[in-house]
Amino acid sequence: MMYRLAADGVLAGHLAFVLFVLFGALLAIRWPSILWAHLAAVAWGALVEFTGMICPLTPLEVKLRQLGGAAGYRGDFISHYITATLYPAGLTRTLQIWLGLAVLAVNAVAYGYLLARRQR
Repeated sequence: MMYRLAADGVLAGHLAFVLFVLFGALLAIRWPSILWAHLAAVAWGALVEFTGMICPLTPLEVKLRQLGGAAGYRGDFISHYITATLYPAGLTRTLQIWLGLAVLAVNAVAYGYLLARRQR
């Protein structure tokens, strides 16, 4: 039971991190003090997507699930939880690169707004 709860906690934290990478610039508009933490998170998220590496949280979650008696899964967080839902055919390198570009584009727009607002 504890391993399952721990795995669920890792999953929730992982999802929160992915959402922070995607939309944290919107939070930085409201709270500029998080800007540097968000830029570091974006750099990590883009690195993971562009290089095809697996975030260390994924193997941790899988190991905790296995220790709790559940089946683990192969692949990464995005392909297992998000892409599997949106794109049932699976995660390809091309799609992964597009996801990385989407992360950068969303954040570039938000930071462009933030910079324009500061210059006024």
